Amino acid sequence: MDKEFILKHTTSFKDNLLEDLKDPEFAQYYLEAALEDYEKDGDTESLLVAMRDVAQARGGIGKLAKQTGLNRSHLYEVLDGKHNPRLDNLLTILSGLGFRIRLERQEDNTDEQTPTIEEQPVAGIEIHQEGLHRNVGD
Repeated sequence: MDKEFILKHTTSFKDNLLEDLKDPEFAQYYLEAALEDYEKDGDTESLLVAMRDVAQARGGIGKLAKQTGLNRSHLYEVLDGKHNPRLDNLLTILSGLGFRIRLERQEDNTDEQTPTIEEQPVAGIEIHQEGLHRNVGD
């Protein structure tokens, strides 16, 4: 088989992913998986990439900028990981994508030594859309 034949008869992973992300439930699980990664390693990159992918699937960064009122070039930079988003911007971006975050209490660890802020996972955050919800970590 030659390269031309393979390219003609296959689709790219990214194209398939963007098509799948048009489904709100799939997009929710995708964002939750990225949030779980963030809880484990504290690295925002996978969460920002997931948000960017969902934005691309839903019409692009320009459309998201119009929906949220955020500056388009700043939004590109945030979702490319060049800037860490402030909480209000993160919530605005998620809202523009059709999602919200809800907090939930963690289990009480009074018998154990209380971990420092750096050691505490961000467990209990849920991402919701149109009445769908799933606890992160379920």
